[in-house]
Amino acid sequence: MGNIPISAGLSIDDRLLNIRFVHASGPGGQNVNKVSTAVELRFDTQAWAEMPAGMRSRLATLAGQRMTQDGVIVIFAQSFRSQARNREDAIARLVALLAEAAVAPRKRRATRPTYGSQQRRLEGKTHRAGIKRLRGRPPEG
Repeated sequence: MGNIPISAGLSIDDRLLNIRFVHASGPGGQNVNKVSTAVELRFDTQAWAEMPAGMRSRLATLAGQRMTQDGVIVIFAQSFRSQARNREDAIARLVALLAEAAVAPRKRRATRPTYGSQQRRLEGKTHRAGIKRLRGRPPEG
């Protein structure tokens, strides 16, 4: 078949996808009992040689329960009544997951508050303290 694009310069071979059709639960009448329309998609991350460095740990975090101990991502799609649409949905969800994991988070650079922002904060605290002070009983005398 071919490659499935994930992001710029990154794609997976569709031969790495293991797709199985199973009976779905939910609406569909008698059709749901006769036809295997739900899709179980399995993608072995260990077999994907072109996976960028650092992506495997981000993928494991994002996938959560959908990734097995062996590094296989399992996606179950049963939203639609046809095999073709469920298959497309499962592949789209896998692509979205991989695309999100492919983006490395930007490093946070520590910054210090500016002198002006510190002064504004302290003025706000003083103003608030004055308002609260006025809520008490008036001094006797």
